[in-house]
Amino acid sequence: MKKRILSGMRPTGKLHLGHLAGTLDNWVKLQDEYECFFMVADWHALMSEYEVPSVLVESGLDNVIDWLSFGIDPKKATIFVQSEVSTHLDLYMILSCITPLGWLERCPTYKEQLREIKSRDLHTYGFLGYPVLQAADILIYKAQKVPVGEDQLPHLELTREIARRFNSLYKKEVFPDPEAILTKTSRLLGLDGRKMSKSYDNAINLSDSEEVIKKKIQTMFTDPKRVKLSDVGHPDTCNVYSYYLIYQPQAKEDVHDWCSKAKVGCTDCKRRLALGLWDKLAPFKAKRKELEQDKNQIKKILAEGREKALEATSKTMHEVKQAMGI
Repeated sequence: MKKRILSGMRPTGKLHLGHLAGTLDNWVKLQDEYECFFMVADWHALMSEYEVPSVLVESGLDNVIDWLSFGIDPKKATIFVQSEVSTHLDLYMILSCITPLGWLERCPTYKEQLREIKSRDLHTYGFLGYPVLQAADILIYKAQKVPVGEDQLPHLELTREIARRFNSLYKKEVFPDPEAILTKTSRLLGLDGRKMSKSYDNAINLSDSEEVIKKKIQTMFTDPKRVKLSDVGHPDTCNVYSYYLIYQPQAKEDVHDWCSKAKVGCTDCKRRLALGLWDKLAPFKAKRKELEQDKNQIKKILAEGREKALEATSKTMHEVKQAMGI
């Protein structure tokens, strides 16, 4: 039997190239190797977007359209909305009761986000408990594998600690120790050279039109040491070149040559990148357009996914309650 995987994305806006390079491409491969559950993590999104929750439903559907367009197959993977599977919160409540407060306060990503995110008030009980909900998401499926980047390893270790604490308290091995499938962090930075993010308005969205993509790429931050056309470039530190490496690897040697030897200017380099990127995305765009015209089909896929997710997780909740004697 295939080992089981749980993964998800927060529906806080449109998906961009960073999501494709960092997560979606990986999911497409994993669905052939594992029993995959992919969720629209709207409860997680609510923990930071509680002031404008209306964005979650629209973004959730839009994100799923991107998933399907870029190769996630509902015949291979179970696709569902987290809030429609009540067992996630059932287990979250139980795990919240047994998780020491100190474990959460030590979480490095919690401290980092409190420091970095100033546009929202994250000093809430819900946000502090984010890792416990994440643990419940993973453990309710008894997922043996979890695809994570290195920055998420502390969260996964906390999930293992919570699972061990439950098993020890109730003297029954209900939960396995989930293992990480380390995924490479996307090398793509935003148009301005910072992390690609909706909040920075520096992303190329998967749903952007050809004209929008061309305009955005022309604004990209390039090699600051290359002022004139005759100045040699430094492709290995240029943001534009990193896009070529991912989306036009067949051209990387030519691009490196014309940049480092000042054969082609940055404006022309970006124009060629835009053309190549659109050629790469065009087949998926056609699929996306088709799916956008049939939202009922998307809702049907999510409804079927909800039933599959409920069936799998209800079995786990039955074991949990038996172990606890409730």
